[in-house]
Amino acid sequence: MPYDPGRIRNFCIIAHIDHGKSTLADRLLEKTGTVSQRDLQEQVLDSMDLERERGITIKSHAIRMQYTADDGNEYTLNLIDTPGHVDFTYEVSRALQACEGAILVVDAAQGIEAQTVSNVFLALEANLEIIPVLNKVDLPGANPDAVAQSIENLLGEPAEDIIRISAKTGVGVHEVLEKIVARIPAPSGDASAPLRALIFDSIFNTYRGSIVYTRVFEGTLRKKEAMRFLSNGKEYDAEEVGYLRLNMEPTEQLRAGEVGYVIGSVKDVQDTKVGDTITTVKNGSDVPIEGFREVKPMVFSGVYPESSDEFEDLRASLDKLQLNDSSLTYEPETSVALGFGFRVGFLGLLHMEIIQERLDREFGLDIITTVPNVKYRVLQTDKTWVGVDNPSNMPPVGRIDEIHEPYVKAEIITPSEYIGPLMQLCQDRRGQYLNTQYLDTERVNLEYMLPLAEIVFDFYDKLKSISRGFASFDYEFKDYQASHLVKLDIMINGDAVDALSTIVHRDKAYDMGRRLTRKLKDLIPQQMFEVALQASIGTRVIARESVRAMRKDVTAKCYGGDISRKRKLLEKQKEGKKRMKQVGSVEVPQEAFLAVLSMDE
Repeated sequence: MPYDPGRIRNFCIIAHIDHGKSTLADRLLEKTGTVSQRDLQEQVLDSMDLERERGITIKSHAIRMQYTADDGNEYTLNLIDTPGHVDFTYEVSRALQACEGAILVVDAAQGIEAQTVSNVFLALEANLEIIPVLNKVDLPGANPDAVAQSIENLLGEPAEDIIRISAKTGVGVHEVLEKIVARIPAPSGDASAPLRALIFDSIFNTYRGSIVYTRVFEGTLRKKEAMRFLSNGKEYDAEEVGYLRLNMEPTEQLRAGEVGYVIGSVKDVQDTKVGDTITTVKNGSDVPIEGFREVKPMVFSGVYPESSDEFEDLRASLDKLQLNDSSLTYEPETSVALGFGFRVGFLGLLHMEIIQERLDREFGLDIITTVPNVKYRVLQTDKTWVGVDNPSNMPPVGRIDEIHEPYVKAEIITPSEYIGPLMQLCQDRRGQYLNTQYLDTERVNLEYMLPLAEIVFDFYDKLKSISRGFASFDYEFKDYQASHLVKLDIMINGDAVDALSTIVHRDKAYDMGRRLTRKLKDLIPQQMFEVALQASIGTRVIARESVRAMRKDVTAKCYGGDISRKRKLLEKQKEGKKRMKQVGSVEVPQEAFLAVLSMDE
């Protein structure tokens, strides 16, 4: 098909998890004949096993389709599939930037969820044409009329104009394709201007280096031309450019409005950052496409191999994971209790879970992870700021003036009957109430400012159990605020165990200390001497438990006779225990570290 920018449509599908985004993508590929019946499988665009099992999209994907519309014209449709989870919001925002329109998929049974709302706002900020679609209308529990009404309240689209489909059976998919052609604007941009192309994703190939997925906004990207990345100034030759169909299809050039890939022997995915702008070395542009930012990890955790011999294997595995995931950061660290490992930064808890799962599956590693922490900013008495992502790096109490912690704005969409318990949950987690908004008679959107540290742990599980799985949750980082935080140390026989240290709010420190020491008392095996377990803030001990000593009956062989002989043997035993206590060390079992993670059981 000859190049005609007026017949190109770049769009994405946005939806909450499990509302049928990947299934709709499969139907579009089938209807446009992009995938033959032989190659068709569920979730065509989700290539990772993990994506298929969890039914979520983790990486952005893109695919080019040819569609002959009812008006007889042939159109090129570029579908950019986006991740739906809150941890990957930045990737979503860059994928939206590469489009002119978005299909909003809403489940006719579940209705609008928290992430649907946040993704709609991202799409509106990017000035996209939004086409709402009601999916799963054939389900027995579907209530399309009520859900269509709530979409009208959110977007202003008349309820009767909203397309009703079943992505599973293919009903209504033809109408969706016609709406895409009719309503989504063609891309603007001059193919003869200096090149400006947006990177919206990159993957790593062992043989070819980093493969960059790009959308050309202006100019033309030609094969063999020298190109430059604006964020870091690095230069490479475009060895191959092409279109993204099910497989890569090389071509001579990508022009304004087109979506495709470029390969240029880039050895490091760190150089191809999502959101960066590509231009040519010769007669290139110096104006980047707006919105680029470095992705910063929000949650940190220590990752250690169970056996110290596997340290190098763990390093190699993290290296490989980082090639396909530039938002993963790590640096070596050591712990007295756990030996050598890494401090790893994640975008959020789902990201952390996925990385742990991949380390186990793809590399067969047994790992220990410490309690997840967020990054605190500490103002010292000499007015200098330090960032702390590991409790053991916290400056001494006397040098701390203020501690600031990250706060997020959380949106909880829930059936109205659970408002009370959910508000109580947010209050318990030091939440600041912002707003309540009724979406319809049954559903409410609660807005809170919450400390990120309080939701990192088990907030999501609690939210789901309180609301019986009906509430949905979404958050975005806002800013840092000063809080009364302290470092809680756990000492075993007077020695602090760095891997068990946590940073908690002063009001919760005593309670946390009591629960931790109590839990450890059950987990640390008895020794021949008494073991003292203490929780302390600085030098002040706030809670204590003791593991009783094992006692051998040394007087068993004495019968009758002089009491002084028994006393002598007991004194000798006492001396031995005392000496043992000075030189003996207590092994902390792996369960003790896991216990900190499951404090509420």
